[in-house]
Amino acid sequence: MGHAIRGSSQGAGLLTLALVTASCSGNTAVQGGQTPQASQNSPAAAAAVVTVAPLDKARGVPTDTPILVAAQGGTLRQVVVRAVKGAKGSLPGVLSADGTQWRSRGMAAPGASYEVSATAVNPSGAVTTTTSSFSTVKGRETFAIENFMPGRDSTGLTVGVGMPVMITFDRDVTDRVSIERNLFVRTSRPVLGAWHWFDARNVHFRPKKFWPAGTKVRVEARLAGVRGGEGLYGAASKSVNFKIGRSQITRGSVQSHHLTVKRNGKVVREMPMSAGQGGNWKYHTTSGVHLAMSREDVTVMTSPGIGPGSAGYYQLTVYDTVRISNSGEYIHSAPWSVGSQGNSNVSHGCVNVSPSNAKWFLDNTLIGDPIIITGSPRPLEPMNGWGHWQESWRQWLKWSSLKHFNTDDV
Repeated sequence: MGHAIRGSSQGAGLLTLALVTASCSGNTAVQGGQTPQASQNSPAAAAAVVTVAPLDKARGVPTDTPILVAAQGGTLRQVVVRAVKGAKGSLPGVLSADGTQWRSRGMAAPGASYEVSATAVNPSGAVTTTTSSFSTVKGRETFAIENFMPGRDSTGLTVGVGMPVMITFDRDVTDRVSIERNLFVRTSRPVLGAWHWFDARNVHFRPKKFWPAGTKVRVEARLAGVRGGEGLYGAASKSVNFKIGRSQITRGSVQSHHLTVKRNGKVVREMPMSAGQGGNWKYHTTSGVHLAMSREDVTVMTSPGIGPGSAGYYQLTVYDTVRISNSGEYIHSAPWSVGSQGNSNVSHGCVNVSPSNAKWFLDNTLIGDPIIITGSPRPLEPMNGWGHWQESWRQWLKWSSLKHFNTDDV
């Protein structure tokens, strides 16, 4: 795994600093239970020196501070960073290839105390043991993931090539950089993409271009202990696995009154349609790159902004619907407008198709399939449903804290 590892770029510098300034406690050098002695004909081999950062008995250590252990004059045999108060378990870490440096991975818990125990050995076999301790900054509040999509229940785990990753938090967060650094996207093939903040609770990911068909994706939100703001820390980590299905892209024009469905580049269905009649702005079908947001056997539609008894009010039960925006637009069965489908626009903004075409479309659509409508004076707003692809790549990156990256390997 190697394309998109998030994390501080300061690790090497911190380790150098640790070698120079870090203190340690309890250093002893033993060999076979005895302090090593010099032979009569050679000088004594110097015991390995172990340094640890943070410093011994340090307080208020930020949870994302890496624990660094280094050995001079020897190699590390074992390093354990164990929670002794306010948390459970140990922090994992990575040992350098030459065995002289160790760096923790993951986050410490807020308001917890940790003990570092390290053992090193010098070339003569003399063992040095070091112990130290530190405590982390106290957290007053926690935040959690409230919604994570795609998901088994919300979208299914095989989705269309336009599907974004959407994370919603249960409260406002302000430290976007810390959060983004701990959001990992792993794929079966490299994909260029970026996270994008819509507001203080919603961060979404999309590739620069539609996902390649068949891509396997794993998203890891390693947010336990991650700082989300002043005194605010992540309560837990969460991950999701999903797969991108075949590439199916539907294109339609409100002027030609026609939908064309292409699967993996080949036309698989042509459908006459009738779009919004216009006149009133809300009765225009929106132009732009929509995504299939839901698939419903039955949907009850009511007139937007008009109540019962008012002119223009309606309540209608429709069948075989695929939602494409939050403003009430669907592709759905409309037996009453079959005569207009293919030649004129008579709907209140939805895309009308025949019952047989609607049933086929419902059965053959994945959540996240792109549906591109053109020819209307009303554009799809980026936040009207899943209008993520309405923003150019430059616009998308404007609201990313860490900008674009290539995904890691699954």
